[in-house]
Amino acid sequence: MEYYNQLNAQLATKGLNRQLSQTQPGRGGFCEYEGIPLLNLSSNDYLGLAQDEALKKAFTEQLVQHPEWLQLGACSSRLLTGNYNLYDAVEEELKHLYGTEAALSFNSGYHANMGILPALSDKYDLIVSDKLVHASLIDGIRLSQATHIRYRHLDYQHLDDLLIKRRHQFRHVFIVTESIFSMDGDEVDLRLLCDLKEKHDAILYVDEAHALGVKGDTGLGLCEAQQVTDRIDILVGTMGKALASTGAFAVLNTSLKQYLVNKARTLIFTTALPPVNLAWSKLVLEKMPAFTAERAALDGLARQLQAGLNAAGMDVPASHIMPVMVGDNETTIKLAHHLRKLGFLVFPIRPPTVPENTSRLRLSLTADMDPHALWPVAQHISDFLTQHGKTL
Repeated sequence: MEYYNQLNAQLATKGLNRQLSQTQPGRGGFCEYEGIPLLNLSSNDYLGLAQDEALKKAFTEQLVQHPEWLQLGACSSRLLTGNYNLYDAVEEELKHLYGTEAALSFNSGYHANMGILPALSDKYDLIVSDKLVHASLIDGIRLSQATHIRYRHLDYQHLDDLLIKRRHQFRHVFIVTESIFSMDGDEVDLRLLCDLKEKHDAILYVDEAHALGVKGDTGLGLCEAQQVTDRIDILVGTMGKALASTGAFAVLNTSLKQYLVNKARTLIFTTALPPVNLAWSKLVLEKMPAFTAERAALDGLARQLQAGLNAAGMDVPASHIMPVMVGDNETTIKLAHHLRKLGFLVFPIRPPTVPENTSRLRLSLTADMDPHALWPVAQHISDFLTQHGKTL
């Protein structure tokens, strides 16, 4: 155990030590962190649905009508006795919303990203991914036997050049990207990626984890906002962020679904989700198109915060995810602690989550926040960074 004690000490020396801390949910964008109420700038509950009383009431009424849904454990994998009819209901709703042939549910976004690519690719294939894709995608790619190349972040010419050079050497090519990047808040040009995948006869895999519920007229994500839903081969969404549930899904064609049912190890070898969770996901999916006010409120908050940060000299996107780039670990940690003292819960994002020397704060907005409570954070950040000699 001394070896691990030494490794833990090294992490602490580098400012990379992490701890589990207790939080309790609250309302209006607040939570309790170690017993103190703070404005929560670290949640992925983008639409503020986790504490929505109307939704809870509607769900409770459904449970009264369907007491069989109130089962807290599935106790089996989907391929055995865990494939409850609620799975069919959720997947049918997803097919309806996206207009696709098929949908397949997973236990989490991590399960989806860890399972799909290793199942579909082998040593005869190539995976080309954006350099900044999420760790779950990186781990899924590592588990595959495919050759892997990264293209520079949002550099579509680099992607095109790589495919021109390498496409002919492989049976299948998968282009892998997030739609809104989880640590940067920037958006991909899905139309251009669709053009490139068609030009090079590739398979386009898009993770919409941070766009689902938030983007598009009915909340389907950036694919809907950019009108390319029918051109994406494998679209992954997570239920655990804007939709305030648990689980994930892929929308795809029937052939790919059937193959994944037989080959995706993260689907085959794990216990299914409980019926009560699937019932909640079904309800939120059914209501998702109607959350237009929540999407508008979130967009307004993003534009407000962007204006404040830009006025302070920080260049950030008008996104519900805003990175405040600091650079070194120590200053980033100090800034996060400083903001907590002022009433804002935000955590330092450090390597390996982000590249070396790009430590940052990730400001994450939720639609139920009070704009007046949010507004001061931009000035607080600006003042701190100026005092610590950081160029804005």
